[in-house]
Amino acid sequence: MFKEPQPNTSRVNKLLPCYNPSVNIKIVATNRKAKFEYFLLDQFEAGLSLKGSEIKSIRAGQISIKEAYIRVDGSEAWLMEAHVSPYIEANRYNHEPRRPRQLLLHKREIRKLRDSVRKKGLTIIPTKVYLKGGRAKVEIALARGKKLHDKRQTIANREIERDLKRQVRDGE
Repeated sequence: MFKEPQPNTSRVNKLLPCYNPSVNIKIVATNRKAKFEYFLLDQFEAGLSLKGSEIKSIRAGQISIKEAYIRVDGSEAWLMEAHVSPYIEANRYNHEPRRPRQLLLHKREIRKLRDSVRKKGLTIIPTKVYLKGGRAKVEIALARGKKLHDKRQTIANREIERDLKRQVRDGE
């Protein structure tokens, strides 16, 4: 019998479920503080417009979206403050690490993001960067910032869940 290879579960090679099982998805970077700092309301998948040396750095896992945010100008969306490390072998044709990168979205998605930011006071943050079928994609989310008491409640819930799991594990 033919055995399917088991996916590598390391942080860099974590696979996402996809509507098309033949397309491989590899998570390159995540914004781990996003769920703690914000209520994530609506999520979108956007392509990234990159230079050659940038995509090579991203494939090597050399990207950080910890301080990144999304800016919507008119009919364009931009990924701001994302750090893509320079590609070592690119020499003088290298890219600027923190340059604004255009997001590839449909007009109706950009319009929805722009209206939500203006009318509802929401913000747009990147939550994941991944490679899907050889192309770099960004998962972005409309988010509302949490207050201090919301963050305390999140910490309390996490501790309760951890204690329950510990009790179930020790009880068995």
